[in-house]
Amino acid sequence: MAAASAGGVPGTTRRAELSVPRRTVHPVMRIADLPPDQRPRERLLRFGSHALTDAELVAVLLSAGQIGESALSLAHRLLHTVGGVPGLARTRPEQLTGLAGIGPAKVARLMAALALPSRRDPLDEVRVTSAQDLVPVLQRPLIGLHHERLVVAVCDRRLRVRHVAAVADGASDGAFLPVRDVLSLVLRRDGHAFAVAHNHPSGDPTPSHTDRMATRKLKIAAETTGLQFLGHLIVTDDDWREA
Repeated sequence: MAAASAGGVPGTTRRAELSVPRRTVHPVMRIADLPPDQRPRERLLRFGSHALTDAELVAVLLSAGQIGESALSLAHRLLHTVGGVPGLARTRPEQLTGLAGIGPAKVARLMAALALPSRRDPLDEVRVTSAQDLVPVLQRPLIGLHHERLVVAVCDRRLRVRHVAAVADGASDGAFLPVRDVLSLVLRRDGHAFAVAHNHPSGDPTPSHTDRMATRKLKIAAETTGLQFLGHLIVTDDDWREA
């Protein structure tokens, strides 16, 4: 004889029911769902890069997010993880590919975008009146490096920067300063004045004793060859000193 269920109809059996919690699904706002005047790519084309935040510019480069995360949300997470744009420039490709949603194609686009500023030629706008005028020109090719590199800026008679080139690479604890190579580059480029800079991967731009000795050697060599020596800068990603 079937047992009557409590509160039920006699002769019937109520099947036991399990209470399974429902999964909460949070809708993801895709960039395509935004009004056109709020989409990063459209705003970039209409208003220029200055109108976009760092995350929006990175989202344009990423192009797409991943399942459950828009490109803009992914860009925010990426910048937060690496420490903003300066941190992104210092992060190695293999570290970026270890982040969820960042594959080789996205990393390649980011690396290409970060490299382009050092390829442009802003030299016509640079005229040297002090060491500070050289910082943007000489710091740019040294940002993000994990080893020391020496770069030279060649100037004409009017002290306009006409050429910038790397002449030596060293280990993380010091770069060899080849005075002869520096002077040879300046003379080959018909330069009348020059400046040099190298980076300190440690992040401390304080000139060492070796740095100051190198400055004295360059001054003497410049006087011997009839060139004007404009200075020797020690730079980091966000600071600099004159040696």
